[in-house]
Amino acid sequence: MNCPFCGHEDSRVIDSRESPDGIRRRRECVRCELRFTTYERVHSMPLLVAKRDGRNEPFSRDKLEGSLRTACAKRPLEVGAISKMVTDIENELHKLAKAEVESRIIGEMTMERLRALDRVAYIRFASVYRDFQDEDEFARAIESLQVGEEEGEDDRSQLPLIPDDVLRLADRGRKTRRTRVRK
Repeated sequence: MNCPFCGHEDSRVIDSRESPDGIRRRRECVRCELRFTTYERVHSMPLLVAKRDGRNEPFSRDKLEGSLRTACAKRPLEVGAISKMVTDIENELHKLAKAEVESRIIGEMTMERLRALDRVAYIRFASVYRDFQDEDEFARAIESLQVGEEEGEDDRSQLPLIPDDVLRLADRGRKTRRTRVRK
């Protein structure tokens, strides 16, 4: 590693830590003794996405994350939920051990995870991904969510509008007031 200050080729590692970007190393130049930071990341095999129109393009984390952020805009999600989803999808794609993956597979993986995470975001994403042409297609997508709900799909990942403990406290307050009024 060349020193960014004097260009000397020799440096020593002072500290190494894992970071979301890979491994962060704090280094010190042997010649000028100035310190600098480097980041090391495992370089995986480049992944190509086969688009519907026949084109190929490299997989882009940023593009997937951007579309998820659009679908999840103004939704009550946990911090980092979108980044985790993108990482999970990317890891699963690499596990397929294919150099080229159809965009359809990425879209289905994304919709499957969004359906479990947030149903409104799922409908938003599906409306663009499946290119709904009229309100009937939109209604069918919503009905499929409701059918899944009736069949026993549990929606625990959806955050409640009002937390249960607040409701219980409100009910408890009402009961005590009623007893006081009756006495």
